[in-house]
Amino acid sequence: MRASERVYAELREEIVSWRLEPGAELAEVEQAERLGVSRTPLREALGRLAAEGLAVPGRGRTLVVSGLAMTDLRQLFELREALETQAARLAARRGDPRVFAALAERFGAASTLLEPADPDRTAYYRLVEDLDAALDEAMASPYLLRALGSLRAHVARARRLAHDNPDRLARAADEHRLIAEAIADGDGTLAAQATAVHLRASLATILASLATPAGAAPAGDAAPAGATPAGHATPAGNEPGTEPVGAQ
Repeated sequence: MRASERVYAELREEIVSWRLEPGAELAEVEQAERLGVSRTPLREALGRLAAEGLAVPGRGRTLVVSGLAMTDLRQLFELREALETQAARLAARRGDPRVFAALAERFGAASTLLEPADPDRTAYYRLVEDLDAALDEAMASPYLLRALGSLRAHVARARRLAHDNPDRLARAADEHRLIAEAIADGDGTLAAQATAVHLRASLATILASLATPAGAAPAGDAAPAGATPAGHATPAGNEPGTEPVGAQ
């Protein structure tokens, strides 16, 4: 693997998993030293991250990890619903029922993946990725695949905002099971409807979790603009409604 590919993959994973939080500086000298590469491959990796919207200009010439504002989240889910419901319809029409029947069975047993021993829910999110991969192959639409590909990193970041809500993840697993079952049955309409229900529930949960102070019970209401994820402090001086989630 080329050095720039490795650095891109490492930085992207750190951003998606929130190990590099919104507003974190991606200074060339420090990152090149930390990742053990020269500045040339690092610049190539940073260019790809910027093209995906995961890095944005900060102070001076330094890039920083982009934030997720309330409007960004809403617009992201609007586009997701348009694209992913169509992907589900096509998968129901063109996919292998056995693949999705097996995925439905795995989601039915997903409670075993939500144990405290795996606080990052690594196994659960890997199962979600398996469903995404199966949909990508089954829909057999390269144009739709490219459109979805441009969203995937932002989708993964948004998913992680609700990672500490095991009850919601259990419900999401059941929603995924229903999607997979509908596709296995060749029911494109039900698959699309189940996908829409899942996405709307996910967005509502994320917004509610952002509106809830760390340690408090979820309020169930949509978050005000400018709210931050539990455990992520809002930098001093930010005005609500103007700054991305967690941005500095």
